[in-house]
Amino acid sequence: MRTVRSLLAACVIALAVVTPASASTPIDKELTFTCPFPLIGLQKLDVEVKASFEVPSAPGGTFTTADLAVAVTVPDKSTRGLALVGAASIEGTASAGVTLANGPLTLPLALPLTVAKTVVPASGPFTTNASGSVPPVQLPNAGRTTLTIGGFSARLTPKKADGSFTGLGSFTSDCTLDAGQDPVLLSFDLGASRDYAVTGSTTLKTLGATAPVTGSFTGFSPAFDRTRAEFKVFGFVPGTADLQFSPDGPQTGELTGDGFVAHAKLALALPQVTLFGLPVADAGCRASAPIPVDLKTGNGFTLASGGSVGGQYAIPALTGCGTFTAYLSSLVQSDGNTFAITLAAR
Repeated sequence: MRTVRSLLAACVIALAVVTPASASTPIDKELTFTCPFPLIGLQKLDVEVKASFEVPSAPGGTFTTADLAVAVTVPDKSTRGLALVGAASIEGTASAGVTLANGPLTLPLALPLTVAKTVVPASGPFTTNASGSVPPVQLPNAGRTTLTIGGFSARLTPKKADGSFTGLGSFTSDCTLDAGQDPVLLSFDLGASRDYAVTGSTTLKTLGATAPVTGSFTGFSPAFDRTRAEFKVFGFVPGTADLQFSPDGPQTGELTGDGFVAHAKLALALPQVTLFGLPVADAGCRASAPIPVDLKTGNGFTLASGGSVGGQYAIPALTGCGTFTAYLSSLVQSDGNTFAITLAAR
């Protein structure tokens, strides 16, 4: 029983260790768990977890937990079952299973707890307390971070008034979170989402063209403005291609020292393509699949001010361009295309 709260406590600790808020942020969570006990079978336990924690202001920092208090209410039936075997007290250890997700990182944790020795009354519910110490945890990634409770396992020892063992000896109780509850103890976006202005260019290899790139970059997500590439087919036929790169689904990444790698996934639309000044593509002209590109910061980049960012990408076949889809696709489809941009914090 104490086990349960111990475990919860551990979870809370972990939570505390993983939170992007201001110092001394409290947490107070009430949950119910079902645990098997000898003689009396499955028992439902009410658990309250309280803690305060301090967190870093940016990814790469360390989270610490303090003032952890876990209270487990043991029901009357459990009390009478313990009294039946002559238990005057109960104590033990527990291991709480939690999962920490920090950006692309998923880390299963087993948190050890100590269930304090608690007097068992003759009847009625009683409360036990558990505590534990969790090492500081470093969170390397910016982005969504969550701490989720899983199962708990407690090793409990009821004892008689003279300190000797009861007929139960020590027993293990594997507890599960009751259905219909939110298992997420903590969920937040780590790191101030830095916002940058974008300037630079993109080079399209098969077209032999370079187009200016402007827009914004927030967190790991680029938002580029519509731009235009000017090119010549066969070296003398003038053409233009309007390019619109936009995020396609969630954008992820990770910090690397004072820089980062953004694992961007972009949709590419070509809303207007011309040859000799005449439109040759339908408005729905676009790349047939999302374009993945790792945008990496360069030497001298700092999160506080910005700097250079670059990456290579491949353009797949085009679709939706109308009569000239196949021909236009042959002009644009290629690997080895590049982004060379500069981010300026704002």
